[in-house]
Amino acid sequence: MEANQNSKSLYERLGGHKGIEAIVDDIVELHMSNPAVKARFLPLKDDPQHFAEVRQHLINFLAAGSGGPEEYAGKDMTTAHKGMNISQGEYMNAVDDIMKALDKHNIDEQTKKDVLFIAYSLKGSMVHV
Repeated sequence: MEANQNSKSLYERLGGHKGIEAIVDDIVELHMSNPAVKARFLPLKDDPQHFAEVRQHLINFLAAGSGGPEEYAGKDMTTAHKGMNISQGEYMNAVDDIMKALDKHNIDEQTKKDVLFIAYSLKGSMVHV
């Protein structure tokens, strides 16, 4: 890893706003084709306005959470996932999709570990809430 990589924020290492936007688009596409979670995401295609809102929330959530200037104005994770009864398997499949998207964008191993750490820190507010 380059020495200056340590001084970059997670946001910068993910490619800033444009990089995060592309990563989120790939994550959503992976979710929509993943048999374990697609039933939760495919209905978004039937409501383009809601899809656009969810997409923007995902971008802002990842950008703000990684040190970017964007503001996340959506619900907290517990409220957003309340009543969805997300299983451990669904959660792991969603995380796998995130890792695949990061790989597609040639994100370095340390940055992937940092994203994985954040994903696991949010698990308790998403699984079976």
